[in-house]
Amino acid sequence: MKVIENGVCAAIGFKAGSIHCGIRKNQTKDDLALIVSDTICQTAAVYTKNKVKAAPILVTKKHLINGMSQAIIVNSGNANACNPKEIENAELEAQCAADYLNMDVENVLVASTGVIGQVLPIEKIQDKVSDINLSSENNSNAAKAIMTTDTKEKTVAVEFKMGSVTCHMGGFAY
Repeated sequence: MKVIENGVCAAIGFKAGSIHCGIRKNQTKDDLALIVSDTICQTAAVYTKNKVKAAPILVTKKHLINGMSQAIIVNSGNANACNPKEIENAELEAQCAADYLNMDVENVLVASTGVIGQVLPIEKIQDKVSDINLSSENNSNAAKAIMTTDTKEKTVAVEFKMGSVTCHMGGFAY
């Protein structure tokens, strides 16, 4: 196995993009990322063991019950946790991504990172999601968009062989 470039976009058929939609006060930093696969694919997730789980986790668990997904929308600057509209807003966030991507909402996962206890300004996401430019070259932009207090992108991609087939796998974390 060897480390390669392009993180979450290393595998054929994956695209990413990001935009500043206005959740973060810093106007020069993107705060909304979208990662999408050309096809529905098997998906695995690891969740917190904490008894308190934010709405994005609950919505993602519901959408991932069949183990399949095609996209994930991630916002930074607001965790969409511990507020009275968190479930509604997580569902709306998934729906606006699904509408933009023309896919079933159940195939869209949701993640949020940032300040806890504030209502997510969902209208900012709804207004800007369709302006995200998706490209197989946008791994770095999307990885930076989900950074909160990090000083460096957390992204990786690897190439390995399964029999005679060369495989690429990549990802990033917040």
